Amino acid sequence: MNPDVIVIGAGIVGAACAHALAQAGQRVLVLDAQRGGATGAGMGHLVVMDDNPAELALSQYSVAQWRALAPQMPADCAFSGCGTLWVAADAIEMAAAEDKRQRLQDHGIACHLLDAKALALAEPALRPGLAGALKVPGDGIVYAPNAARWLLSKNERLVQVEYALVANIDGNSVRLADGSTRQAPQILLANGIHATTLCPGLPIRPKKGHLLITDRYPGTVHHQLVELGYVTSAHHSVGPSVAFNLQPRPTGQLLLGSSRQFDTMDTTVEAEMLQAMLQRALTYMPGLADLNAIRSWCGLRAATPDSLPILGAHPEREGLWLAVGHEGLGVTTALGTADVLAALMTGGTPPLDAAPYGLQRFAEAACA
Repeated sequence: MNPDVIVIGAGIVGAACAHALAQAGQRVLVLDAQRGGATGAGMGHLVVMDDNPAELALSQYSVAQWRALAPQMPADCAFSGCGTLWVAADAIEMAAAEDKRQRLQDHGIACHLLDAKALALAEPALRPGLAGALKVPGDGIVYAPNAARWLLSKNERLVQVEYALVANIDGNSVRLADGSTRQAPQILLANGIHATTLCPGLPIRPKKGHLLITDRYPGTVHHQLVELGYVTSAHHSVGPSVAFNLQPRPTGQLLLGSSRQFDTMDTTVEAEMLQAMLQRALTYMPGLADLNAIRSWCGLRAATPDSLPILGAHPEREGLWLAVGHEGLGVTTALGTADVLAALMTGGTPPLDAAPYGLQRFAEAACA
């Protein structure tokens, strides 16, 4: 194959981009070092987030694309349209739930409030006394590693995957660790936390997260459960933090997060952080203490200063394109990312305004 595009990274973002480029008629070579990354370690959320308009636009578009794609997915992708309950612990958080409901509904996203009684009926395992929740039924979950493999397999005539470590990018040439080279007119960097080794200067830092999964307890939980304090307690925190975040997997297992630690590449499970995360979860669902946990692990999110991904052409390196810095929303926003990049790289019109995600925004902010 003489590729039109080389995609570096076969995680969910790289796989989605390769698929979208192939759909646009491009011949794609995907290079992946098989080091593992956020795709294999993460929760697989498909959730509309609304911290700012750009995040809302990308996540709303992407979740809609996932739902449209879901009927085609094989069973091992484990898609579930379980929806999300944003749980309010008190009256203050219930007011925040109302604000969130208004924002989402203003953008055409179906959602509605549950009072304390309705929340108890929807999720009996939650502790009594919670104020209520905001239900977003269009959200879901997916098993991202298998979804990535499936996306890469959908256009085998146009997408070739090679497992190799990329050592250097020089113009339209990629040098592998074994000294051989691959060439293409355009190169797309989509390898998450490792992107800075090939493109120094990208404003990306690691955010470590702990996760834990239980044995099978079908019917214990019915929706994704996220505390409404998640944004303030975790998403914008500058130091270590934890938040209640729980998923019912289609297997009947419960997948539990989340924690945040900055600026470490060590993926060792830390007892203190894991304990803090579990104690937080027990304040929402005390019955978790009686369940059997079978595994815990850590992953690394690639975070930017404003928590938005970096999408588009590198302003100083001709032919180099970027799809990096997705933090904890890489699975959610993979399909939107892919459609934006495929349009930009083939001269088309992106499905949403790409300007808020460009690398140049950081230089502009520094000069402001």
